[in-house]
Amino acid sequence: MTKLKTVDLVLPAATEELAKLEIGNVVYLSGRIHTAREGVYKRAVEERSNVPSGIGTASFHCSPAASVGPNRELTVGAVTATASFRFAKWIDGWLDMSGCNVIIGKGGMSSEIYKQSFVPHKAIYLTTVGYGTGALLGRGIKKVVDAHWLEELGLAQAIWVLDVERFGPFLVESDLKGNSLFERENAKISPGLEKLYRGTKPATLRRFGETDDKTEEVI
Repeated sequence: MTKLKTVDLVLPAATEELAKLEIGNVVYLSGRIHTAREGVYKRAVEERSNVPSGIGTASFHCSPAASVGPNRELTVGAVTATASFRFAKWIDGWLDMSGCNVIIGKGGMSSEIYKQSFVPHKAIYLTTVGYGTGALLGRGIKKVVDAHWLEELGLAQAIWVLDVERFGPFLVESDLKGNSLFERENAKISPGLEKLYRGTKPATLRRFGETDDKTEEVI
């Protein structure tokens, strides 16, 4: 079995450090990150609100298990990644405005988005390693620094600024050249799907949108 290379990345990350990363590397982060999702992107990119200062250069697509105490004590116990493809239309503007060079999320985007938006900004994408990792990632949160746009966006959509230590694990899904780990591996797997499922019966129960054509299945 091939042993995965593990990298401890200190934030903010210099371009030289990001250039050393290869798709499939395991990464742990130490430094400052912030959360962001559609509410943040709409407010910043579409409404042209100024991005708060001091939020760090790593943006995490997630919904935090967060609370605000009576004296505005800020607590984040866990952080669960959300699917990043939903934010693709805002990512170019966000990278411009925020200065981020690390985007973290679930499921990745496409090599087209990586080459169009990430490469010019010298940015990479890190993906979570599966479901149910919210509490595991929460262990890496050392301090909740601040929360921005709470009143405007609410707990789940606000920008939560976190200082983290060995936060992860994540996988390098895209590198500085725009290569995609998922697309590379899908290209290896997809040609054999039809043979794998040949002769099987259609599923009796299925989720909305699922298909019996296994060549269209997302791995």
